[in-house]
Amino acid sequence: MQQFQTDIVIIGAGPVGLFAVFEAGMLKMRAHVVDSLDMVGGQCAALYPEKPIYDIPGYPTILAAELIEKLKAQAEPFKPAYHLGQKVERVQSAECRVQSKGKNDNSALSTQHSVLWKVVTSKGVEITCNAIIIAAGCGAFGPNRPPLDKLEQYEGKSVFYMVGKREDFRGKKVAIAGGGDSAVDWAISLSEVAQKIYVVHRRAKFRSSPESAAKLQALADAGKIEMVVPYQLARLEGEGGKLSSVVVATLEGEERTLDAEILLPFFGLAMELGPIAEWGLNLTQNHIAVNPATCQTSAPGIFAIGDIASYEGKLKLILSGFAESAQAAHAAYKLVHPGEALHFEYSTTSGVPKL
Repeated sequence: MQQFQTDIVIIGAGPVGLFAVFEAGMLKMRAHVVDSLDMVGGQCAALYPEKPIYDIPGYPTILAAELIEKLKAQAEPFKPAYHLGQKVERVQSAECRVQSKGKNDNSALSTQHSVLWKVVTSKGVEITCNAIIIAAGCGAFGPNRPPLDKLEQYEGKSVFYMVGKREDFRGKKVAIAGGGDSAVDWAISLSEVAQKIYVVHRRAKFRSSPESAAKLQALADAGKIEMVVPYQLARLEGEGGKLSSVVVATLEGEERTLDAEILLPFFGLAMELGPIAEWGLNLTQNHIAVNPATCQTSAPGIFAIGDIASYEGKLKLILSGFAESAQAAHAAYKLVHPGEALHFEYSTTSGVPKL
């Protein structure tokens, strides 16, 4: 078991979690970050890195992947430790005594009681900290996999649940299955680089935005995309994880073979709180109820920010999560530095402190 000690453990390395590293650092608090994905960025990096975001202040438009790179660079001066590809399985508390002086350095030491938290991950990492900030989006997430025989043999080789870079699919014959925004948006985008695009859906109507659905149909009418409707995935054909074709079928069992070397099934995500649901926090519909003034949960020393946090008037926006990062960091300061007054300064005055 690897053991570490830090000021704050941040659970979730999405945009809000990364900004929480910065906000903690501005208050001279060190952070370790844990995420179930093997990369930072959360859904921005895993699901739509090349999609534009329009409501980040100061950026009329910015790609999701570019936003993550800038947030990571912003946090870098504070040297966060990342524990990726692992989940937090257990959180336990232990009271400790902290001695501190008053305003006068010659004054007697006073003893205060504080709570330390111990965070244990699925890879045997154990981190002791003064506070925990949960920035886990809607919890751990993974793709809804189609029920196909031997699917796992092709995953990561010719079956992918997300698109990292469009260039990886240049000149490829790609079958995209699904009828939501992800399926439609990527079909439109990849039609610019792929040799062939099939769109497989069990009904003629798509669940994407009307504008995207209209653009998809226009590309189909122009012969740049082939609509395979109404069909659903039946089986995969190939060897050694390499697809040679994708077999689809109607509800009546009529089959058709698509000449595809890549399959992108976009059937949404399976979201679950996972072990977080067992930590004794006040939950409401798979979200964590917090005090909106501090973002503290029902457990002292544990805060929740971003999409997973719930309070009256909550807006699920990245920019709302950024503000919550600052609130949680300021509230956590007195736990990390008990007895020390926090003198609030704007960054234009303080600059970026060194840890």
